[in-house]
Amino acid sequence: MAGNLKLELIPYDKMESILPLVFKLNDGKFSEEVLKSRLQPMLTMGGYECLGVYDKQKLIACCGIWLLQKLYKGKHIELDNVFVSEEYRSRGVGKLMMDWLVEYAKSIGGNSIELNSYIANKKGIKFWQRHGFEPLGYHMIKNLE
Repeated sequence: MAGNLKLELIPYDKMESILPLVFKLNDGKFSEEVLKSRLQPMLTMGGYECLGVYDKQKLIACCGIWLLQKLYKGKHIELDNVFVSEEYRSRGVGKLMMDWLVEYAKSIGGNSIELNSYIANKKGIKFWQRHGFEPLGYHMIKNLE
């Protein structure tokens, strides 16, 4: 399976192609219109890219990539909105993405990869741990709306 897939950064003019996957990732909590309105500023502020995984021309997985520089870690990438279409899960797509992301981070001089994972996402946490991720702290949020 994995050998037939193509991984590449999605061009900015094609970035909206991730919205149906992100819609599914969020269980339809946010409409595609809301997601689109949130994506546009992400693209114009800079520092955001997205890895796409394609089976022929069909986008079957995506992973947002924030290019960051922080005092405590230096240059690194932070992953978000990681999603693999259900019919492609447990077929090596996640590992293929991780291998690509590690090489990409190294190629831009990054020294780590970070991500946030929901506490309830037990399968996701196991996946990340299998790929060498360790918990560092808590991601905390205060909603203002």
